[in-house]
Amino acid sequence: MSGTFVGMPAFPEAAHEAVNNPTLRGNLRHATHTIRAKRAKAVAEVSDWAALREAGKQIKDHTLRHLDRYLAQLEESVTAAGGTVHWAADANEANRIVADLVKATGESEVVKVKSMATQEIGLNEALEAEGIRAYETDLAELIVQLGKDRPSHILVPAIHRNRGEIRDIFRREMREWGRPAPEGLTDTPAELAEAARLHLREKFLRAKVGISGANFMVAETGTLVVVESEGNGRMCLTLPETLISVVGIEKIVPTWRDLEVFLQTLPRSSTAERMNPYTSMWTGTTDGDGPRTFHLVLLDNGRTDTLADEVGRQALRCIRCSACLNVCPVYERAGGHAYGSVYPGPIGAILSPQLRGTASEIDASLPYASSLCGACYEVCPVAIDIPEVLVHLRERVVEGGPVIREGNKVVLQPAKGHAAERAAMRAARWAFTRPGALRIGQRLASRTRRLHPRTLPGPGRAWSGSRDLPSVPAEPFRDWWQRTNGENGDKGAAK
Repeated sequence: MSGTFVGMPAFPEAAHEAVNNPTLRGNLRHATHTIRAKRAKAVAEVSDWAALREAGKQIKDHTLRHLDRYLAQLEESVTAAGGTVHWAADANEANRIVADLVKATGESEVVKVKSMATQEIGLNEALEAEGIRAYETDLAELIVQLGKDRPSHILVPAIHRNRGEIRDIFRREMREWGRPAPEGLTDTPAELAEAARLHLREKFLRAKVGISGANFMVAETGTLVVVESEGNGRMCLTLPETLISVVGIEKIVPTWRDLEVFLQTLPRSSTAERMNPYTSMWTGTTDGDGPRTFHLVLLDNGRTDTLADEVGRQALRCIRCSACLNVCPVYERAGGHAYGSVYPGPIGAILSPQLRGTASEIDASLPYASSLCGACYEVCPVAIDIPEVLVHLRERVVEGGPVIREGNKVVLQPAKGHAAERAAMRAARWAFTRPGALRIGQRLASRTRRLHPRTLPGPGRAWSGSRDLPSVPAEPFRDWWQRTNGENGDKGAAK
């Protein structure tokens, strides 16, 4: 399994298979509707939600504008607190750094806190290639790992699985990874959680190396923050002798006080809680308390390229709450696997093509994986205008020059496909800049309206297969205006 799933089919093909799976659709519909309703209730409790949302946006935008300064400050703060900072330009460099750090300890096993950054770079697979086994400790990530599966949701990676499927996975696979599932395990949530707790406890107590991501990094103090709901993160962050954190460079905030905003908006937008049950913070190392050695790997992997795009950079505000997934009608029907990335749903549709470029078929299709209904923007706690970025990325794909990275260079490649769309846009531009030609075309279209098809031919059937084409009026607006307004109509029509 690849952390970025490159090589998967384009979104329309993958989604077509997903929407024909009634079990998957049922699981997704039940889960997203439940989370959505709880989130709405939790947000409604906060009288200044709009102000918090705007504050989060402003903090993130300010940080991104001065990212170089705050990253340098963060490195100084972490180093002063006893940690070591490593810089990784891409996934390969990050994986090499982490593998070397683990091998230096002499260990062959690590426990992991749920981390999308490590999934993004395919860290588990890279460690396995080096003879190191990584154990996921988040319940949903454990289900995905045992099931040889892929995550399909930012917050609930196993959202596509129901209780019966989870029970079968535990019964079948736990023995191969450590402590087997209890005899007679049922699909009762309490029994499934207890089976996972017993299975993981021995790994927590044995592991000498822990690997995490971070929800936030504070430049002012060098503090890293992980918020979670199960307590597995607290175990991974405090029990091992060595802690390695892989974090995207955009996760930084300037000051300790800035956390106040996000520790209110993140839990309500993600788990619909007033606060997370476990909020773990650590600053470097302390004698006799927690890991003896701390390493921070700061990951770029396309983020600097994204930052250079004035429209697309707002995707870097994302705090990974998953609220946009839970309201998206496309995600609800297609599921997360169709996006071909660890970042599914609306945020994945704008983040993945920027981090990876739009050279591949899957990445070129992601900006179109949306109805542009705007629900994702309405619920985003940092006000990312996802529809705006989707349209922006569609323009990039259609106009040509999808962006890929070659080393430290950004290279524009010739566009593939979309020739008919480009030709149509050129024809429309020609007509709209020539009023006389436009008027003749409108009259011709009205007089031949009886001959017009109700559906589009060829590839257009995908759009018109379930809807009729809009009918052309019997009379163009300009002719109607002139007929009903006489001389005044001529003046109005000439404008």
